[in-house]
Formats: sequence, C-alpha cells, structure tokens
Amino acid sequence: MEHYHKAVEAILNAQALVITAGAGMGVDSGLPDFRGPKGFWRAYPLYERLGLNFVEMANPVHFERDPAFGWGFYGHRLEMYRKTEPHRGFHILKDWINRYGVDYFVVTSNVDGHFQKAGYTEEKVYEIHGSIHYLQCIKPCCNDIWENNEDVPVDYETMRALRIPKCKHCGDVARPNILMFGDWSWVGDRTYAQGKRYRRFLEEVRGKRMVVIELGAGTAVPSIRHTSESLIRSHGATLIRINPRESQVPSGQISIPEGALKALSKLDELLKKVA
Repeated sequence: MEHYHKAVEAILNAQALVITAGAGMGVDSGLPDFRGPKGFWRAYPLYERLGLNFVEMANPVHFERDPAFGWGFYGHRLEMYRKTEPHRGFHILKDWINRYGVDYFVVTSNVDGHFQKAGYTEEKVYEIHGSIHYLQCIKPCCNDIWENNEDVPVDYETMRALRIPKCKHCGDVARPNILMFGDWSWVGDRTYAQGKRYRRFLEEVRGKRMVVIELGAGTAVPSIRHTSESLIRSHGATLIRINPRESQVPSGQISIPEGALKALSKLDELLKKVA
C-alpha cells in the first residue's frame, strides 16, 4: 500500500498534471491491446491463418494494393471504438482535474478518441499517432484532414470492407489519419498542432509541481514511456506508472503494478478519505 499512499500525496500536491496513456488504458473498456502476435491473433483469428501480425496489418500498403482488405481491419476497429464506452477510470481522472483545480494535458498513443469521448477538451489532448476518427487522402493529393463520418461495413468472414471511403478532393481512396508502420503518406498536421499546444502547456507550467500519471504504456513501442520519463528530467515531475506487467520505474518514482481501472479506483477511494 505504500506506493498508493505516495501516489495520493503526489496527486494532492500537484500543480500540473500530465496523463500519458498507451493501449493498456483501453483494456478495461473491453478493447484488445494487441500485445504480441498471440494477443493480436486472439482478436483477429483470420490474420493468424494468413500469417499476418499487427505490424504487418497496421501498414498503409494495404490501402494502396487492396483497399477493401486494408479497410477491413480499420473498419472493424472504427466500429469497435465507436461502440465502446470509455471505462470509469477516464472519469475518475477528469474528476481529479476538476476537484483539485489542476491544469492538465493528455498525451496518448491510442487512436480510439476515447479521451475526447469521455469529455476531455479537444485542445488538451495530444494523439501522437493520430486518430481513426479523421481521414486523409492515400496519396495524399493535399494536406487536408477531415472528420471520419463514414460507415464502413465489414464482412467478418473475410475481414474485407464492403464500402471504401473516398478522398473528398480527388476521389481516390481515403485512409485513416493514423501514423502506421512504414508510413510515408501520413499527413501529420493535426497531430503537429496538438504537439505545439502540448509544448506551450509545458512552458506555461514550468516551475510548478508536476505529476505524470502513466497508464497502460508498454515497452514494445516505448514512445509514451519515453514521454513520461522525459518530464522527470525536464520538469522535475513525479511519475506514477500504472501497469500490470511492466511497472518498473526510474529511481525515486512510483510504481503501481495494476490495471488502469483498478489502480485509479483505489487511488480515488484513498483521495476521498483524506479530502
């Protein structure tokens, strides 16, 4: 329990809060985290039969060579993210922000848009890999990024899309505005603008007591973990790392080896007792 009490003390003393989140944040909402080939194949058995892993499927080449196949994967994910509700942990964090009047920013590698869906301000979210809820041209013919209001039905026997979104400018295939593996056609303007707002926030809170709450960010693609740890060096932040399997932290930081919802619920209980 000592790590929980240290976390509570840090949160109560925080003047700025950065929430960093990886795929593990969505697991408690019922979303797969695609951890390793076996985790990915449990979610998508067809791709195991085809010998394709997550890295190979999350690749823009499919939109170029076989758009129905590319959109089969992303069309399913789009429907899943739209139907799934963010778990209570999202709302617990938001309640802390309101309760303690602390300035905040969210940095996430997730493309599901669930922080916005849970009521976080769009201007306070930095989606480093983009979002499935926005589209761009596959070529791209221009740098326009537009909201994804498309219906993309999928034949789940073949994992092929029955309808392919089109670029509203040139009529070619439209793709999700997500940074994929081996991606040279991603239009990053929306994400770059989010990053600029995030860096401005960091300048505004420099010198304030900062707490970083990291949730479900693994080491396989360590961009979120690197973001969290960089704030220890640049802002003297206290890191609270919540991760059931990879919770190791730099010296002096706080490790909670639990899932996001369980840890946040326990912290909320303790915070309410001392408030």
